[in-house]
Amino acid sequence: MSEDIKKNNYSADSIQALEGIEHVRMRPSMYIGDVGTRGLHHLVSEVVDNSIDEAMAGHCDKISVVIEEGGSISIEDNGRGIPVDLHKKEGVSALEVVMTKIGAGGKFDKDSYKVSGGLHGVGVSVVNALSKQLKATVYRDGKIYEQEYEIGKSLYPVKQVGTTELQGTKVTFMPDSDIFKDSVEFKFETLAKRLRELAFLNKGIKISITDKRSKNEDGEFLNESYYSEEGLKEFVRFLDGTREPLITDVISMEGEKNDIPVEVAMIYNNSYAENLHSYVNNINTHEGGTHLSGFRRGLTNTLKKYADASGMLDKLKFEITGDDFREGLTAIVSVKVAHPQFEGQTKTKLGNREVTSAVSQSVSEMLEIYLEENPNDAKTIVQKVILAAQARHAAKKAREMVQRKTVMSGAGLPGKLSDCSEQNPEDCEVFLVEGDSAGGTAKQGRDRKFQAILPLRGKILNVEKAMQHKVFENEEIRNIYTALGITIGTEEDSKALNISKLRYHKIVIMCDADVDGSHIATLILTFFFRYMKELIEAGHVYIATPPLYLIKKGNKKRYAWSEKERDEILSEYKTNASVQRYKGLGEMNANQLWDTTMNPDFRILRKVTIDSTSEADRIFSMLMGDEVPPRREFIEKNAVYANIDV
Repeated sequence: MSEDIKKNNYSADSIQALEGIEHVRMRPSMYIGDVGTRGLHHLVSEVVDNSIDEAMAGHCDKISVVIEEGGSISIEDNGRGIPVDLHKKEGVSALEVVMTKIGAGGKFDKDSYKVSGGLHGVGVSVVNALSKQLKATVYRDGKIYEQEYEIGKSLYPVKQVGTTELQGTKVTFMPDSDIFKDSVEFKFETLAKRLRELAFLNKGIKISITDKRSKNEDGEFLNESYYSEEGLKEFVRFLDGTREPLITDVISMEGEKNDIPVEVAMIYNNSYAENLHSYVNNINTHEGGTHLSGFRRGLTNTLKKYADASGMLDKLKFEITGDDFREGLTAIVSVKVAHPQFEGQTKTKLGNREVTSAVSQSVSEMLEIYLEENPNDAKTIVQKVILAAQARHAAKKAREMVQRKTVMSGAGLPGKLSDCSEQNPEDCEVFLVEGDSAGGTAKQGRDRKFQAILPLRGKILNVEKAMQHKVFENEEIRNIYTALGITIGTEEDSKALNISKLRYHKIVIMCDADVDGSHIATLILTFFFRYMKELIEAGHVYIATPPLYLIKKGNKKRYAWSEKERDEILSEYKTNASVQRYKGLGEMNANQLWDTTMNPDFRILRKVTIDSTSEADRIFSMLMGDEVPPRREFIEKNAVYANIDV
């Protein structure tokens, strides 16, 4: 048979039937989202979720995570321990079935677990399939059992290796670098944030994380422990720690409606932002869904009824909308659903219709009791709602001004924008540049075909402390809306954002590599997070990283992006090298700026992502709010290098 015939011979032999481990390894993103940093850390979540399920079923109150010295990771709980007796259908130990069969586990048995955590529920077998080595140790019935695996396949049958008074399961694994090609290094902070979140969402469980790769000044391993007695009430206080509360305490409820466990906690503060965080089976549903719709319905109907009855709205000349009831509100909604149906772009939007009424009824009952028992707080809340309505009315004109000035309305682009010639948004990028001086250099150095430049004058408005109409009235912010081709919501839905006509698919924040530049970049990021979060979630926002140093020796010149890199280059050159510290983008000429920061072949762009919406909300509130001590503590803890120019 000739080669051509072979190539075109599409027969039954051409069909590959991949099952289990082979399919997971060939298509890992189907199971864990991606094979980057997020997917790597998702492996830990899959194992921890099993322990959380034990806790929700009432069999576990301690979970420990340890990043081992060699880079592997261990997760241990004091639950019942995975069963090790013979699985009749499979003919091997139940432990081996759980560890090697995709989709196996107690989560599918309603007698074992009423609900189970996790987004996809793919389980520890997927973790096993994507690990170079994995070891499972079970403490059960006074005995210790273990089994080891390589790339998802057992090396020997489950065996007893000792006796014990402990009870529970320990899983230790090393991710496969053939799958996670970028890195198999776990980040302590990323894991710690998720574990802290789980402790708030599941009160009464002690969760700890230890990093054996690093020690503190006392020679002890880096360690954090989390435990919450009040659950979501404490979570709300933690998120709102840098904001000034308007009412005496957190409003909360915990109960069950229509066989759906519902937990809600909320508080009003003096900010102008709405911060709603929703969870289903411990997973952050950042796209919302039916549980969030139920919360909004219950909140709006109950507060509107109370406000109307109070007579405080009698002199108001316009209608109050749902947005008005949520300004300055921080709330967390957590539901447990036996069979969750997820929708949306990232499968984090709850679709179960029965959840809407369950949450709505729960919130209504909670608020009715609270408003009746706390008349002073009730009056404060209604006054806040009235102020929000008045501000929204004022924002209407400012918002219409933004709409009129967008490209689609024919009013033209901002005068300061130097646009690119390419028409396809997917191939276009815009640099938001600090100041006219750096903007002029960037205009000269750019590739005019696909790179646009928008200089921003000074520090843009701090939207964290500004009312909505002040945001829309700000000239620099209006220029950003207009340049990007984005339209914003109507009066009824002022938070809605239309990015279908987005003119650039890369939006690059380019500021000086100094304290002022970092502050301006943070102001811009705060604006994007509060008013254009969809752009971040869609992966359109980046931060440019200009070099800190230029090192010259004779005709040779090299750039360094850190002190460490500078020192390595100097040790290479040994003698007679000059070092120039760049204090700003304006100190570079156009060629240097292109070579180091704008040329796609050599530049370093950092994509802005949101790992945890609640944590991002807390950090922006802290960095851009009024409270100085927590901001100082955060900067001191997270500053790698401090450069002081005297």
